[in-house]
Amino acid sequence: MYASREDIGYDFGDDSKVGSKPIKPNPNIDGGWAWMIVLSSFLVHILIMGSQMALGILNMEWLEEFNQSRGLTAWVSSLSMGITLIVGPFIGLFISMCGCRKTAIIGGILNALGWILSAYASNVHYLFLTFGVTAGVGSGMVYLPAVVMVGQYFQKRRALAQGLSTTGTGFGAFLMTALLKYLCTEFGWRNAMFIQGAISLNLCVCGALMRPLSPKDVVSEKYAVRSNSEDNQAKALSHSAETIKSNGVLSEESEKKDEATNEEVLDSVQHVEIGGKSRSGRSMYGLRILKTVSHLTVTVRKGFAIWYSSYFGAASLFTNRAFVAFIIWALFAYSSFVIPFIHLPEIVKQYNLSSQNNIFPLTSIIAIVHIFGKVILGIISDLPCISTWNVFLMANFTLVTCILTLPLMQTYVSLAVVCALIGFSSGYFSLMPVVTEDLVGTKHLANAYGIIICANGISALLGPPFAGWIYDITHKYDFSFYISGLLYMVGIIFLLIQPCIQKKQPREKTTEEAQV
Repeated sequence: MYASREDIGYDFGDDSKVGSKPIKPNPNIDGGWAWMIVLSSFLVHILIMGSQMALGILNMEWLEEFNQSRGLTAWVSSLSMGITLIVGPFIGLFISMCGCRKTAIIGGILNALGWILSAYASNVHYLFLTFGVTAGVGSGMVYLPAVVMVGQYFQKRRALAQGLSTTGTGFGAFLMTALLKYLCTEFGWRNAMFIQGAISLNLCVCGALMRPLSPKDVVSEKYAVRSNSEDNQAKALSHSAETIKSNGVLSEESEKKDEATNEEVLDSVQHVEIGGKSRSGRSMYGLRILKTVSHLTVTVRKGFAIWYSSYFGAASLFTNRAFVAFIIWALFAYSSFVIPFIHLPEIVKQYNLSSQNNIFPLTSIIAIVHIFGKVILGIISDLPCISTWNVFLMANFTLVTCILTLPLMQTYVSLAVVCALIGFSSGYFSLMPVVTEDLVGTKHLANAYGIIICANGISALLGPPFAGWIYDITHKYDFSFYISGLLYMVGIIFLLIQPCIQKKQPREKTTEEAQV
């Protein structure tokens, strides 16, 4: 249905040497330290995504403290959730320059700082800056590396690994809701945010666990992937894939030239330092600073070059049509999952089902089944006879059907069944990094997935206010679900059409065919 990473050819460079000489596989790939990466990502989802889903507790405290409108106060939570995802492409730049570990540690400090500064808020607008922006950017700097590192450490069981790590969102929703409720009751919301900021410093520990793979490990990983795909070499390369591959070679040649120039700069600085041994200590100290600055400049230039070429250069990700269709889908998909969480309590109230909902809330049903959905869909997708892409599409079709039929249900049992299906089918979120990696390859996963979660962030930021605006006009929530469901269906249609278009693209003739 879609072009795999081998078909697209995103592994730039000549791997002929790798393919001709077998390399012993790294034990940390699909095992060993890889499971510590899963644990780290699991804890990140608890501390970031789980706490964001529990912000309703703090939102009630803010309403009472600042006496502002519900719409204005709700923007604090929306900004935090939206910015966490929207900054994805820019976090890709940090990953290119500093790596996942350093980016996550810096993000953990920034996230904790946002929580602590918010404890001293004097008005809602102050929270926009401290909690919405500061804590939101910090969350994004930890969230993206947590997803990318799991993709780098797993090949055979990627879907299962991503499913296990992302279940932290569901567990975090329960744990953080109970924790924040207890802290607010016992210590007040300001002290609760201060304590939560201290807890968020554990994100730095999670970042420290994100040990990067050595270049040797990456080479062995490439060989393992390539050896598994040799039986499928008869597949035709699409036109867009060929364009990306050719552009990638050109970009790598220019990158090598830049590296050679940078090495000359560093060597010249080193020669100057060696020649100046007889000089005073101050001169030597200045030369060491110059060398450090030069090395840092080289690192920044190299990281920015990779980031820029991925988005705007000759080897831009946007030349991959299937990936562009995936972005369009992401713009419409996430709001369909967020809207039920926002408006279900009001729907239950309109249908006079509050007594039953208080016993077992419908949103809790979605959260619980969502945990099992991620794990089960991950296990199914890793089966040899099952296509991850087909599982992803089936889950999307199930979710959009539930969104369109939910307004028709007017009893608690029927709503509970639909909510359970929404929770299970939305488990495809764990497959998103897997599908993204299949489209662009491991090398470009950070930048590509940054774009995808940015699109999700826009959807999460604008979806609920749009649904509320529709309610203000029609005085019904039905149209909010219908419109979001139809837009979601448009995104799914893009996913279905684009691979078919690519299959029809004429492939270049091989040497044997040309001779015949």
